[in-house]
Amino acid sequence: MPAMTRSLVFRSCAALVLAGLVLAGGPTATLAQAPTQDGKPYDDRLMRLSEILGAVHYLRELCGGNDGMLWRDRMRELMDAEGSSALRRARLTRSFNNGYRSYSRTYASCTGPAQTAVTRFLTEGAELADAMLKSMP
Repeated sequence: MPAMTRSLVFRSCAALVLAGLVLAGGPTATLAQAPTQDGKPYDDRLMRLSEILGAVHYLRELCGGNDGMLWRDRMRELMDAEGSSALRRARLTRSFNNGYRSYSRTYASCTGPAQTAVTRFLTEGAELADAMLKSMP
């Protein structure tokens, strides 16, 4: 995995925490489809980012990334920063777990496609985080 891509994801996740974004709802979570009072315009992108973090957490460990709990910890930091309600925290957790479980069912060993998926997820996650930061007032 390119160090530059990994670094970009770390910086983007840290920037999200510092920017105080709220995590919630997304297209894959049933809970996210119901309107909520604490919903934000960027919730779909944040939910996708949490799914990506779950998938990367699984795949990096599978492929010997030696990241330990790094990706789970990034998710926890985001949730702690702005998981303003129990419902939002549950949505975030569900999304992360969906990303993790989806790839644990797909890959039992580190393969070329698994490594490619990690690279693509890291790129997509960095792009999502950067786009959210740029759209903030």
